[in-house]
Amino acid sequence: MITIPYLTALTTYFSYGLLFVFGQFRDFFRKIADWWLGSNLQGYAPICLGLEDFYTRRLYLRIQDCFGRPIASPPDSWVDLVERVSKDNNKTLQRTAKISRCLNLGSYNYLGFAAADEYCTPRVIESLKRFSPSTCSTRVDGGTTTLHNELEEVVANFVGKPAAIVFGMGYVTNSAVLPALIGKGGLIISDSLNHNSIVNGARGSGATVRVFQHNMPDHLEKVLREQIAEGQPRTHRPWKKIMVLVEGIYSMEGELCKLPEIVAICKKYRAYVYLDEAHSIGAIGKTGRGVCELLGVDTADVDILMGTFTKSFGSCGGYIAGSKELIQYMKYSCPAHLYATSISPPAAQQIISAIRVILGEDGTSRGAQKLARIRENSNFFRSELQKMGFEVLGDNDSPVMPVMLYNPAKIPAFSRECLKNQVAVVTVAFPATPLLLARARICISASHTREDLIKALEVFSKVGDLIGIKYFPAEPDKQQQDDGRVKLE
Repeated sequence: MITIPYLTALTTYFSYGLLFVFGQFRDFFRKIADWWLGSNLQGYAPICLGLEDFYTRRLYLRIQDCFGRPIASPPDSWVDLVERVSKDNNKTLQRTAKISRCLNLGSYNYLGFAAADEYCTPRVIESLKRFSPSTCSTRVDGGTTTLHNELEEVVANFVGKPAAIVFGMGYVTNSAVLPALIGKGGLIISDSLNHNSIVNGARGSGATVRVFQHNMPDHLEKVLREQIAEGQPRTHRPWKKIMVLVEGIYSMEGELCKLPEIVAICKKYRAYVYLDEAHSIGAIGKTGRGVCELLGVDTADVDILMGTFTKSFGSCGGYIAGSKELIQYMKYSCPAHLYATSISPPAAQQIISAIRVILGEDGTSRGAQKLARIRENSNFFRSELQKMGFEVLGDNDSPVMPVMLYNPAKIPAFSRECLKNQVAVVTVAFPATPLLLARARICISASHTREDLIKALEVFSKVGDLIGIKYFPAEPDKQQQDDGRVKLE
């Protein structure tokens, strides 16, 4: 858990309080103006009530130029950003014809497959000519091609499960699959920092939902014991099914799941393990097979493996992998399979080709080189940021690196100053994170060169000094230490 310095917490609370007070003043005068000029709702209730969109109007719109920046190139290590201007104090933004070439530290392009690839791209183009961009149908009607069947076999073999099913959207993979897996009378125990797609899927399932402290196996065991002892609400009958939901790499923290301990606890209490590997599959592990491979967990001990193709594979969609019985059941009952258009054939071919490169089936060692490079890049960048005095969350080997900003004024300051220096970053604030824990989320790619990373570090150091986000003392430079030793001698 993050421990916020007292002074930082105090100034952050004060800043949000100031924004809230001024926002309330502006809303008050706006109501007077609306009353004076008359309402144009013609008897209808307002779609957005004052308090419902207060945060958007009074806080988000002030800094919305830091979010949703359009790009005009593939999301490679360098990206073309379209510049925007506002003539109404950031309420609306208009695109201009100007393009800014920036170092990309925001995209999930972990292995560099988002740009043109010598092996993947020709095969994707060929599949486009053969199958067209869309199947224009669901999987159970006319939306299953030979590529979809091949993709499911390739994914199942890659993750080490008997069978798999693929979907056209990663978010829907969680939010639509969970209600099909568990319902009323079941118990879901979810990590407190799980992704929103897991949260919505759990809520939509109708099952009882309980939360355990982030990545704390001891607390998970305590919650399991209590819930098993109490049973279902009111009736106290035994739970029909218990499912524990965790992520391989937590997308806003960059932390690795404590999977061995969690699996051991779930075995002890006969609970199913549902592992979301959206950010870990393809990016970590000796052969890119995710957190199970990295931490030495047998995939047979994880009942349901979920992952997405938007990060390491340069495509779109998601998958569920498990037993043949489970996957067959999903094909009969999951709404995302029954009612949604199937994944685009070229996107499916991109995933198949990317996995073959990772496994070396393209006849080269490029896949192994990419995996080695992203690990080296991630550990180098994290280490250098920490030496500079930044507060960096997460674990080694994780390509996700949150750099803590805290104060709301530092969110736009960091983003805009980095952009001035041709570095594109993603800043994250409430409601994606708790109110006090705003951060910049850095995503490292295998396509980044050492020169790219050094440039980014120079910019970060400069901006960090400017806006005051180096919350720890910097480590002395090795050359300075050597000079100091010489003087002492």
